[in-house]
Amino acid sequence: MSRCATVSRDLDEPIAGTAATARTWLLVEQPGPWGAQALTMSHLDPALGRALEKAAEGTGVRIALIRRPGRHADFGPSAVRQVYAAHTTPGDVWLHSATTCDPEQLLDLDFAALGEGDPRTFDTVLQGRPHTGDPLALVCTNGKRDRCCALLGRPLAAELAASGVEGAWEVTHLGGHRFSPTLLVLPYGYAYGRAQAPHVKEILQGVREGRLEVEGCRGGSAWERPGQAAELAVRSAVHEYAMDALSVEHTDGSAPHWEVTVAHTDGRRWSVAVTQGASLPPRPESCGSALGSPARLDVVAVRELESAAPPR
Repeated sequence: MSRCATVSRDLDEPIAGTAATARTWLLVEQPGPWGAQALTMSHLDPALGRALEKAAEGTGVRIALIRRPGRHADFGPSAVRQVYAAHTTPGDVWLHSATTCDPEQLLDLDFAALGEGDPRTFDTVLQGRPHTGDPLALVCTNGKRDRCCALLGRPLAAELAASGVEGAWEVTHLGGHRFSPTLLVLPYGYAYGRAQAPHVKEILQGVREGRLEVEGCRGGSAWERPGQAAELAVRSAVHEYAMDALSVEHTDGSAPHWEVTVAHTDGRRWSVAVTQGASLPPRPESCGSALGSPARLDVVAVRELESAAPPR
């Protein structure tokens, strides 16, 4: 049986506008096995997992479990866990890190504030601090959600770690199994599909320099999916790759047609027409699923808007 990622690649399915959406990511280290719904199907207390899901609901915060590449030996409840919080909205991007021996502390976080870009409760509750190390390269490896994530993601995560990428972690779910190996890079929150180790290293070097690598990019998680596709289209049209240069100002319309306004920090603005269609021929959205026609986003026009006249 063909894997969903192989079929998607062979059909050259476009990946722009397919990233998971989250203004803020909260990442919690949890070694050991992960189930399909990792927060409640791992060695993390499932009652805590359910409480965290409820606390994050509607706040713009997305919670995921992480573990270091390699063997997934578990540890006891008193062991030190790494925790990260990252806010991905351009102009207010940050990544803070902390450790805890008691993951119940996470329930004391102000999730609404985190979603809005305020890290103070993270720093107060967990003694967090700005992350000063390498950018994070989070590779989805959760085979319980889709076998492609394990078969393709785990070797990539292991290769990155073995080659000295200190920010390499396995993560529970980034969506888009058929684009495996999938990758999320923090602090900026851009996701990638069909990732390979040499390209990932180029992506991470770009992050260090504040530059976005557009090839293979699925979009920035700060935006809804039409905005993701629109932002990438503007970048390609005007050759603008500085990480914080563009933002999605607003999105008008609803499926299958949107008009997205993308703004540059220098005052330029563009109107981007995005349409939603069905991917043909039919293909599986994940391994073992029936054939279907996944939604795809296409940018049909990018038009620069006239700048407002300066005041006299």
